[in-house]
Amino acid sequence: MTILDKIVANKKREVASAKKRTSYTVLEESEHFHRDTYSFKEFLLDPTRTGIIAEFKRKSPSKGIINDKVRVSAVTTDYAAAGASALSVLTDRNFFMGRKADLVKARSVNSIPVLRKDFMIDEYQVIEAKSLGADIILLIAAILTPAEIDTLAKLAKSIGLNVLLEVHNQEELERSINPNLDAIGVNNRNLADFTVSVETSYKLAKHIPAEFMKISESAISDPETIRHLKLEGFNGFLIGETFMKQQDPGQAMRDFVALL
Repeated sequence: MTILDKIVANKKREVASAKKRTSYTVLEESEHFHRDTYSFKEFLLDPTRTGIIAEFKRKSPSKGIINDKVRVSAVTTDYAAAGASALSVLTDRNFFMGRKADLVKARSVNSIPVLRKDFMIDEYQVIEAKSLGADIILLIAAILTPAEIDTLAKLAKSIGLNVLLEVHNQEELERSINPNLDAIGVNNRNLADFTVSVETSYKLAKHIPAEFMKISESAISDPETIRHLKLEGFNGFLIGETFMKQQDPGQAMRDFVALL
C-alpha cells in the first residue's frame, strides 16, 4: 500500500466512527453552519493580497514532525496579516497531527477564507467542514471517481462552500473537471511517494480551462517561483512547509512576501 492508500483506508474508519459520535443534525446546528462563507475567488484575486494560501501543518508522512511548537491562532493571524489570501488548516490527526479544533480556532480569529485540508471521501465530511467554520473544501482527484467528485462538489456548493479540486496529472484533470468547482490545484507533490517537482504545475497550466482559478500547491520555496507561475496563469500558491519549518512561521511568510 502507498501512503495515500493507508491514509484513505484510515479515513474510512475515522468517518464511520465520527458518524456514530455526531449526527448530521448536530453538525447542522453548529454556530458556523449557517454563516455566510467568504468568496475564495474574491480574496484570491484581491490585488492587495498575495495569492498565497498559507498552510498550518505540524507534520507530514514524508518529513515527520515539521513544527509542533506553535499555536494555530498565532500562526494563522500572522499569515493573514502578512497578506495571505486564504488559510489552509490540516485536520487529519493520524498522519498530519492535525485537529478539527485547529480549524475552529483559525476561523475564530481570522476574517479570510479557510480551507479544510483533509482527505474528503464522504458527504459527512463536507457537512462537518461547514460546521467547523471552513469556507473551502479540498477534493483530491487521486482518491475520488468523477461521480464522487460531482456528488461532493454539488453538496458543497449547496451549503455555500467553495471547492478546490486537486490533481497531479493530465489524466486526473481531464476526467475530473466539473462545473461545481471554483479552482483547480496542481499538487506538485506525488502522493504515492511524496517527491515534489514544480514542473508538474508548468506542464498542466495550459490544460486547465480558463473559467477555473489555477492554484499551484507544494514545492514553492522561492518567491521567484511565484513570479514564473503567475506568467503561466496561476492565481494562487499553497505554501506550508516553507513557512512551518521555521521557528516563527509568520515571520517566515513576512520575509518571503517582502521579496515578491
